[in-house]
Amino acid sequence: MTGSTALLTDRYELTMLDAALADGTYSRESVFEVFARRLHGRRYGVFAGTGRLLELISRFRFGDAELEWLRSERVVSERTLDWLADYRFTGTITGYREGEVYFPGSPLLTVEAPFADGVILETLVLSVLNYDSAIATAASRMVHAAAGRPIAEMGSRRANEDAAVAATRAAYIAGFSASSNLEAGRVWGLPTMGTAAHAFTLLHDTEEDAFRSQVAAMGVGTTLLVDTYDVEQGIETAVRVAGTELGGIRLDSGDLPKLVGKVRAQLDALGATKTKITVTNDLDEYAIAALSASPVDNYGVGTSVVTGSGSPAAGMVYKLVAHKTDAGEWIPVAKKSDGKASVGGRKVPIRHLDSSGTATAEVVHVLTTRPPRAEGRELLTTLMSDGEADASFLGPDGVAAARAHNAKAIDELPEEAFRLGAGDPVLKTLFV
Repeated sequence: MTGSTALLTDRYELTMLDAALADGTYSRESVFEVFARRLHGRRYGVFAGTGRLLELISRFRFGDAELEWLRSERVVSERTLDWLADYRFTGTITGYREGEVYFPGSPLLTVEAPFADGVILETLVLSVLNYDSAIATAASRMVHAAAGRPIAEMGSRRANEDAAVAATRAAYIAGFSASSNLEAGRVWGLPTMGTAAHAFTLLHDTEEDAFRSQVAAMGVGTTLLVDTYDVEQGIETAVRVAGTELGGIRLDSGDLPKLVGKVRAQLDALGATKTKITVTNDLDEYAIAALSASPVDNYGVGTSVVTGSGSPAAGMVYKLVAHKTDAGEWIPVAKKSDGKASVGGRKVPIRHLDSSGTATAEVVHVLTTRPPRAEGRELLTTLMSDGEADASFLGPDGVAAARAHNAKAIDELPEEAFRLGAGDPVLKTLFV
């Protein structure tokens, strides 16, 4: 591993480059655009991955190891290898802020550069944005189903090790409160959490021995996992060991809507009225919503958040929408394929809001700038200029900014956006 991201791509990106270098079209100034054609039955999407992507683009360089492998595999010509040896992205990237909500056709990211410079970024751009946005969208639905109760990400064991860190980051931007993943905490500055699994209880001679050990190590404010054997007995033991100031208990099995009420009643009867209940049993947004009337204090979600709760990719595409001719004139270009038609040209998206600040439409102005009296909120911002990323979007500070922006964007949506049943996007995208 060299630290380069240049081979995190598909072969045809480089073979297109090879042909364009040969016929001279490689230097045409071009505009590439990322958008999603659909939301897979969801009412809105959450755009995530920008901060990761900008950093990965900065490392998209072809060193000796990458060039030698391309040469040995005869992927491209020697001329193209020479061009790649000097490559670094020096174009401009604009787009929606990370954490923004989006709809079908929203021009989420625009890459402006010579064709050769922009085309080879396609796979990297889509691999980041498709995954992170899918996770953030699923996480947002879970956060709103939780109705203000904290929800933690616990899915590292259900994903590729790198994807696990990316998923944690995306979920936090969408409103999750913490994660069990320590690397995500280290790299992105996220709060981490965790106490013990069933293995710790099974290690000890008795459940009581395990609880006493955990309380001795972590204090009475810890959360004890009470369903290894018998929940009712586990709760009685937990309160006896830690006292009525026990911080919390966790349930990882059972018929949760019925069980949680019984557990709350038992805790209260034992005097542990402030002990919180955390549930973590294969939850998704629907299971969380089903628990809305139950006295749950915290949720933990694993598999369903790191897999996008059934939609593991956001379905975004990366298309050439405009380029200069040999005469120096800009022309829009677009696919006309049945079911996959795109809208050519540069675009300026504006989110229209009513007098109460609620979003009413996504209006995309094609080949124009914002009209002087247009109402609404401009959605594009400059993310990278001359190949240099805006530092405010990077690292832990970028994550915090994306999380804050997401909260504001979500607050603009009409109430029907948060229905969990499959339906049409809550806002229409209008091209004018």
